[in-house]
Amino acid sequence: MGPRVPVDLRHALASLDLLPGEMVRVTEELPARYGVSARYAPWAGTPAAPPTGPGPAMLFDRVRPDHGPTRAVLMGLYGTRRRAAGLLGCTPAELPHRLLAAVRSPRPPATAPAPASWPRQTLPLDLTELPVPVLTEEDAGPYLTLGAVLATDPQTGVRNLSVHRMCVQGPDTLTIWMVPGRDLGLAYEAALRRGSPLPVAVHLGLGPAVLLSSCCPTSLAPPSLDELAVAGALAGQPVELLPCQTVDAEFITHAEYVIEGELLAETAPENRHGTVATPEFLGYQGRAHPALPLLRVTAITARENPILQAVSGPGHEQSVLLGFGMEAAVLDLLERRDVPVRAVHCHTAGGGLLMVVLQVAKRGAADDAAVRAGAEAVLTEFRMAKLVLCVDEDVDIESDQDLWWAMVTRLQADLDVTVFADREGFALDPSQHTGYSPTLSADGRTAKAVFDCTVPYAQRARFRRPRFTELSPAAPRRPAAPLPR
Repeated sequence: MGPRVPVDLRHALASLDLLPGEMVRVTEELPARYGVSARYAPWAGTPAAPPTGPGPAMLFDRVRPDHGPTRAVLMGLYGTRRRAAGLLGCTPAELPHRLLAAVRSPRPPATAPAPASWPRQTLPLDLTELPVPVLTEEDAGPYLTLGAVLATDPQTGVRNLSVHRMCVQGPDTLTIWMVPGRDLGLAYEAALRRGSPLPVAVHLGLGPAVLLSSCCPTSLAPPSLDELAVAGALAGQPVELLPCQTVDAEFITHAEYVIEGELLAETAPENRHGTVATPEFLGYQGRAHPALPLLRVTAITARENPILQAVSGPGHEQSVLLGFGMEAAVLDLLERRDVPVRAVHCHTAGGGLLMVVLQVAKRGAADDAAVRAGAEAVLTEFRMAKLVLCVDEDVDIESDQDLWWAMVTRLQADLDVTVFADREGFALDPSQHTGYSPTLSADGRTAKAVFDCTVPYAQRARFRRPRFTELSPAAPRRPAAPLPR
């Protein structure tokens, strides 16, 4: 069992108070429409457009919706890998191993004690009074960008918690984008076959273990596995649930906001006035869907002085959230193939999914081929993985400088770059388009590549990095000579 971690969002924020520079509090009033995103953009990090770089979490105390009271909005809590892992009491290299262990030893959720530990209030049934950010002037409207949807599949009885983008279409309606074939979409289809809507609870502002578990890919957390049980194992204690007030669903009691509702058979255009949705995680503007399912809201509850958590679309934060689950899934694959992997880093430049760095510790000459075969397996098993970079254990996979150094000094392009043409890919990458490459058989397909920047096992002595000797505390130190005038 791992260490106990902050259960809810507020305890996570309190833990940052002990770390100078990790959180900035903005007390001036800002509009939810463009104001929050513009203020946060310099700290969003790539793939957000420059000038930008990874920075602190930002808690905006007074965010004003188009109408309604000012309330708090949080962005950037997971804006660096170090901060995200630190909230769970570990390093970035350790977190995927922790996630994988939690998947293998889940801890089921529990019913909250009565009275609940987290008192709630009922808010007016009006989404437009919430401080939901509008990111750009092109956006279809305010978007819930970290809305974690909890639903139970009426056919299998298994819960699913997953994050989806939802556009506010009116006081009590949202459109929701569900990736086809994923767990929530399957539950929704099962409900429609029964002739009924799917009851759901949408959560805004969750504890780190719950939110990170909700971002696990299906290859790591299959439909038969409850993500809340993964979160319980990761947090070191069960996630507490209570019944919703207005629909036949459950909600996570520590959430800052809970939006109860039903996913209807009825659909609506995501953008009623144009073709743009909101910026996507790879750094490009998203395209609006012509018809998405409607979520009819039946109640909104919140903790006292609630904090609405959001992400900026492109940027480090969304990439970090997606990347850690992907890393755990890649670790699982490579461990099952007996590849000598020590760590995996799904780089934020690839949105946490498209660029995978493998750190390996070769045991013998046979591992030269095993590492390359493992890298190819990653590209085959994970359709969104586009580039795999393999490095040795003496390379810091969290350092872009070290990765570039390994590529420059431990790679010969004619020997160490392997290209796989016309593979299943991911259409949100605009280069994966027949108009870009005539070698692709359809849009959403891509060429993939392995960059093997590992040293051949037989030649490892030639590539040894020198280590500087550290003086012991008792060793005499010669005074530095004065600089010449």
